[in-house]
Amino acid sequence: MPNRNQKGALLLALFSPFKPELKYWKGDLFGGLTIGVVALPLALAFGVSSGLEDGAKAGLYGSIILGFIAAIFGGTKPQVSGPTGPQTVVAAGFIATSPHPELIFVVVLLSGLLQITFGVLRLGHYVRYIPRPVISGFLTGIGVIIVMLQIQPMFGVDPEPGALQSLLGLPVAVANANSHALGLGLLTVVLVYLLPRISKGIPAALVALLVATTISEWMGLQVEKIGTLPTGLPSFSLMVPPIEYLPQVFVAAITLSILGALDSLLGSVVVDQITNTRHDSDKELVGQGMGNALCGVFGGLPGAGATMRTLLNIRVGGRTGLSGVIHALVLLIILLFLADYAALIPLSVLAGILVTVGFGIIDYEAMRLVPKSPRPDQIVLILVLTVTVLVDLITAVQFGFMLATLLFLQNLSDRELTRSGTLTPMVLSETPESQALADRVQVIQAEGAIFFGTSEAFVEAFDDDSPELRGIIIRMSRVLVIDQTGAFALQEFVNRMKRRNVAVILSGLPEAPTEVLRNLGVIPNVIPEESVYPLLSDAVEGLSRQIASTEEEALIPQPYLPKVGG
Repeated sequence: MPNRNQKGALLLALFSPFKPELKYWKGDLFGGLTIGVVALPLALAFGVSSGLEDGAKAGLYGSIILGFIAAIFGGTKPQVSGPTGPQTVVAAGFIATSPHPELIFVVVLLSGLLQITFGVLRLGHYVRYIPRPVISGFLTGIGVIIVMLQIQPMFGVDPEPGALQSLLGLPVAVANANSHALGLGLLTVVLVYLLPRISKGIPAALVALLVATTISEWMGLQVEKIGTLPTGLPSFSLMVPPIEYLPQVFVAAITLSILGALDSLLGSVVVDQITNTRHDSDKELVGQGMGNALCGVFGGLPGAGATMRTLLNIRVGGRTGLSGVIHALVLLIILLFLADYAALIPLSVLAGILVTVGFGIIDYEAMRLVPKSPRPDQIVLILVLTVTVLVDLITAVQFGFMLATLLFLQNLSDRELTRSGTLTPMVLSETPESQALADRVQVIQAEGAIFFGTSEAFVEAFDDDSPELRGIIIRMSRVLVIDQTGAFALQEFVNRMKRRNVAVILSGLPEAPTEVLRNLGVIPNVIPEESVYPLLSDAVEGLSRQIASTEEEALIPQPYLPKVGG
């Protein structure tokens, strides 16, 4: 256990700001300027889609505050943070169902504090244990939700609160469509996909926003717009939640904190692969938590590490947290001095941008490989995707993780124990005595892990009630782990065999399982020391002695036993 000085050093490391690396300043400057401009339409779009009355302002505040704080205190150098699809979907769900939508900022504050706690407890590295099908189904479901939620705004119709309601309301949206809004939305989608084919350096979302907004103003199109944006710096504003709403607030905060951690750390892994660096997962969680907590205090939307913006930042030269800081300052300048122009942006244009974001989140590779994947992976991915869209995100992640674990345990339990049959000629010499023993002994090969998921298989491992059976050898050399349930299952099996006067011998038992069996008293109380052998040939020799002692005959001449592994 770390001493007080070590704990203090750990906390200092987790909460220390980044140190500027001036050799990258040009790339960071260009990256920050580029991402600041690109993040503007996304911040506005996520803000408006949240359902808040001042959603656009909240989106900008979230991008500025989280982008600035996470860049300084985070553990992934070029990561750019701000409102993201998963976070916005959860926030929008809470806002749509809560009698007090302003409580979302309490939720954001608590989610940030939880993320800081995750980092301090050093839980960041556990993200690697989430199965890939769960992540793929979850991300694909989020992409589907974002697209479904933007159907009605694209048609110029007031949006429904949920993804399924939006899909069911599609006929009404088509019947009442505003052709001007739909045209601008479709133009935005086309430009976002077309412009990168012309030049990778074009900030497609920003250009699409400028072109579509200019056309709307020039032609005087009758479409709904963002409207007046408040200017100036954010002010402290936090509502104390009534006690009856605390359960709803805490559930939403837990959801946001987990999704934000997952979103950010998965992005950090991608950054490592591209830049050949190593991020600090726990420090990243602390930085994201600090940023989100301040977003809650000052009325900003929650967010996380934004993978697409981060990859663009790296592509144009960003390498350190300085690029993230510059990106936040660019957005702040826009908020302070260019808010009147942002008010002219049509909502259908922002919907078009979000539609492309939703399609970009879908894990197409995983979906393409579904028919070729193992059946358990197929089941997990499809069910997680379905639960994400029809229920909610946190239920989908919990359900998917538990289902993936259960299917894995079932698969593991099916493989753990195999009966090898009789002793092989490799072990026994070609003598009548040897063959007499072979006919009266069974060999069980145990592999992998003997634990709560495989204990039943161990208990039922041998169902041959032949009166000729005199001994069983369990080959344990391939057993990596044994837990308490597995140890007592082995004990039950040995006792059952003893009642039938059948000797049980262990062969090749590794060190870790041996220690567990000794600590629990299975060895030597149930399985004597003389019944545990390092090699299979030694086990055969020991078993022959045990049988000989009870029947007063030696069944195996010792000189003919070659030494073979456990």
